[in-house]
Amino acid sequence: MPSRIEDYALIGDGETAALVDRTGSIDWLCWPRFDSDACFAALLGTPEHGRWRLAPRDPSVRVTRRYRDSTLILETRFETASGAVVLTDFMPLRDGSSEVVRMVTGVSGRVAMAMELVLRFGTGAIVPWVSHLEDGTLRAIAGPDMVVLQTPVRLEGRDLTTVAEFTVRAGETVPFVLAFAPSHHPPPPPVDAAAVLAETEAFWRDWASSCRSAGRWSAMVVRSLVTLKALIYAPTGGIVAAPTTSLPECLGGTRNWDYRFCWVRDSTLTLFALMNAGYFHEAQAWRDWLVRAVAGSPEQIQIMYGLAGERRLTEWEVSWLPGYEGSRPVRIGNDAYRQLQLDVFGEVMATFHQARHGGLAPTTSGWDLQQRLLAHLDTVWREPDEGIWEVRGPRQHFTFSKAMCWLAYDRALRSAEEHGLPGPVAEWRSKRDAIHADICANGVDPARGCFVQAYGSRELDASLLLLPIIGFLPVDDPRIAATVAAIEHDLLSHGFVLRYRSETTADGLPPGEGVFLACSFWLVDVYVLQGRRDEARALFERLLSLANDVGLFAEEYDVHTRRQVGNFPQAFTHVALVNSAYNLVGTRTPAPAEPPEAATAES
Repeated sequence: MPSRIEDYALIGDGETAALVDRTGSIDWLCWPRFDSDACFAALLGTPEHGRWRLAPRDPSVRVTRRYRDSTLILETRFETASGAVVLTDFMPLRDGSSEVVRMVTGVSGRVAMAMELVLRFGTGAIVPWVSHLEDGTLRAIAGPDMVVLQTPVRLEGRDLTTVAEFTVRAGETVPFVLAFAPSHHPPPPPVDAAAVLAETEAFWRDWASSCRSAGRWSAMVVRSLVTLKALIYAPTGGIVAAPTTSLPECLGGTRNWDYRFCWVRDSTLTLFALMNAGYFHEAQAWRDWLVRAVAGSPEQIQIMYGLAGERRLTEWEVSWLPGYEGSRPVRIGNDAYRQLQLDVFGEVMATFHQARHGGLAPTTSGWDLQQRLLAHLDTVWREPDEGIWEVRGPRQHFTFSKAMCWLAYDRALRSAEEHGLPGPVAEWRSKRDAIHADICANGVDPARGCFVQAYGSRELDASLLLLPIIGFLPVDDPRIAATVAAIEHDLLSHGFVLRYRSETTADGLPPGEGVFLACSFWLVDVYVLQGRRDEARALFERLLSLANDVGLFAEEYDVHTRRQVGNFPQAFTHVALVNSAYNLVGTRTPAPAEPPEAATAES
């Protein structure tokens, strides 16, 4: 059985990432890209589906671990009765080939170590052909994929597995370098583990040194930003939602999705977090990825794309993997890319506006694309959709989706007026106001006076917390106040926020999931807007306490089992953390851009 989700740590090289557990086992790695087949898939199955474990032979071991400050270099300390060692795991930033480097360093005494390497290409399905080259390098090949292992330790093949036993004394370091290359290429050249460790540490420390202070929460903000940087696909600037697939939102359940893609929805808040922290290069790369991805016929805009903007993300089920703790199916691809989610129009417009507002260099095609998208939005905004949570049940008129249609016209108006851009401003203003009136007429429960999940429903939705943040209505509007109070009453579980009540929402899936961590950070932001700063700080601190021992968050948290659930680590959770931290220290207001005057008008 794999480890608990929160027992994993992340390492990465800017194009893919691996998960390492507290026992020294790498249980997940897709090579050469985040969305490639995995060569280690024990996370979703058993050790026989691929893993790489380095640990003391003595099972009675005390384990502590940490990241080196402001880096993605993981150090796991094993203390045994005979001595102590530190296992250092990292992936050098890619420069041609891609490597996982593991270094075992003796701290005290002598420690007998064991290594087990189980390579299974094709996401746990394919046993490679393994051979030894003249220089002692181990080479494993299956179809298009090749992996080589370089180490001074003597290796032995046993039952379709490569194993080794060795002893490390105080002051000694034993390196292992696993490298990937296409099988038709020559084996990658040897790597000086100590040299690339120094280069990797220097890179991360230099990158993190640009982060703007977040006061008492600066360390957590830096950790979140380093995590986000690791989830950026460097060649294109696209940011994957998570490096994993099918980690369940409910243990043993079916809410298991592939998150190794880039969601348009994440764009605005991610852009804002990066710029507010001082990372304008990454922000511009993300904005430019968005321009390329959504370019084309407006009616073909998608909610999500591949790392380079790929559009076909066909979903299928992996029959040979039993799933994380029996959570099936295991899915590759994500059919949500076919859905209609009207909120993406608002996110695209808000991202472009925020980029202009923040001083990012304009694109030559950006404004033309925006105008074409708005023209198409006019033909579809009245339609029901699948909504922000990608329900797989019947389409509905989701209130938040309509609000983001309002935002699309509003931010286009502001861009035109503030930056002198051409466009039918009067027409956009009329459509914006019509959508606003429609939402206020149909998206409010007359009995409670609060906004609801969908027109005609009485259910709530945590996405409604974003209404005052985007400036749809001021935070002191009675309908907003009633909505916040209703969410506190109906959607809080142990003090954290559910995105909706899955047992009452027709989302086409069995009920049951954890509290949604990003939504809980949104409540922090609303508390700040409402002037409830003590409550905001208290909730923020409680959320930080849910991080694992190295500061990472999944998508959700199960308050009953006290475990993280969902794909891990989750970019959107870390984005929300960064934004809330800066809200609390008062360096900015929560709104992605200042609420326009029109947003204060009653409808």
